[in-house]
Amino acid sequence: MKQRSSRRSLLGAVLALGLCACGSSRGSGDPAGGGPITWASFKEPTGTLRKIVDGWNSSHPGAKVTLVDLPEAADAQREQLVQNAQIKSTAFDVVTLDAVWTAEFAANRWVEPLSGLDTGGFLAPSLRTGQYRGRLYAAPWLTGAGLLYYRTDLLAKAGVPRPPRTWQELTDDCAKVRRSVDIGCYAGQYDEYEGLTVNVTEAIDSAGGRVLDASGRPALNTPEALAGLRFLTDGLQRGLIPKAALTYQEENGRRAFEAGDLLFHRNWGYVYALAGRTDGSSRVAGRFAVAPLPGRTGPGVSTLGGNNVAISAYSKRKRTALEFIRYVTGVAAEKTFGLGSAYPMSRAALYSDPAMVKAQPYLPTLAVSIRNAVPRPEAVRYGDVTTAIQEAAYAALRGRIGPEQALSRLQADLGPLTAG
Repeated sequence: MKQRSSRRSLLGAVLALGLCACGSSRGSGDPAGGGPITWASFKEPTGTLRKIVDGWNSSHPGAKVTLVDLPEAADAQREQLVQNAQIKSTAFDVVTLDAVWTAEFAANRWVEPLSGLDTGGFLAPSLRTGQYRGRLYAAPWLTGAGLLYYRTDLLAKAGVPRPPRTWQELTDDCAKVRRSVDIGCYAGQYDEYEGLTVNVTEAIDSAGGRVLDASGRPALNTPEALAGLRFLTDGLQRGLIPKAALTYQEENGRRAFEAGDLLFHRNWGYVYALAGRTDGSSRVAGRFAVAPLPGRTGPGVSTLGGNNVAISAYSKRKRTALEFIRYVTGVAAEKTFGLGSAYPMSRAALYSDPAMVKAQPYLPTLAVSIRNAVPRPEAVRYGDVTTAIQEAAYAALRGRIGPEQALSRLQADLGPLTAG
């Protein structure tokens, strides 16, 4: 009931915004599609993104960009953008899309194909996330892959020479550390939200399985898929993963790791700068490092994350929108944003840039993870697909059903959602 109520209030807000945006407050622009535009994006906490926008505005007084903050949670961001598109609102000209939303937004013609954009210099995996049926609909902007954060001091004290490369090594290393230290072993993000889809597909991929096969059909009736889900369900049952992790989203897990409550933690690259702060907010500053995620029999497979930028199909200022996308995804703007915010960017050159690596020493490791990363299941009905994954997986993690039953249910549920 709470979710449905939230959706009604969001729809009302979007309807109001869409109606107001059609008025004259934005200026008339010009017949060629120039003039002021609005960019709907996530709320960036460091303020660096607004500085990037201010840089554009200072040199484009007739085509200024207004930055509109979307909700904090990815699920709510998508919901607002979808509702905005469904009523064909002109409120947003440029929209920030989660990397996995491209197929849905392109297939529904909610965003424009990007023609005339130079795609050289982008990380290849990131570039693919903006494509649908061979055409580019969203320009790579931010990217990322899951990383394993680990306590260097505790592993060294236990005589462990390197971070784990397999799930068994992770389990063994944790047992060695726990002989003298009372600490949680491992956690990712297991609350019932988009992060759970990320973590579950990551585990299945790291066991050699896939949620969807190459044809886009469900492929969950395999030993590999079962091994991936069992790594999580068995981990919770045996205490490898603390029960508290069932409520973890990114920030809950980050705070637990920074408080010294976890030996190993799966999270995104942005955590590196925060966990390394020396202002007293992190108890692990100077005592952690990152590595690629471990897998079933060797290094694991990370889920490819990131955000892309696209032009709304209902924008009246598409020329300005394209020019701004060129600017914000350019090397100079991405470097400024990366240095100021610690978000990993989509330009390949930045991962070997001396200034970037000095500021963010995790970048070479992240580059390895990105190259080996796999996107979340790509589907036009992605919203329904991710909801089905979350519901089945969360029931299994809670112990309400077994992992075999969860995968069998999910195999059946995903069939109609991926047909056609």
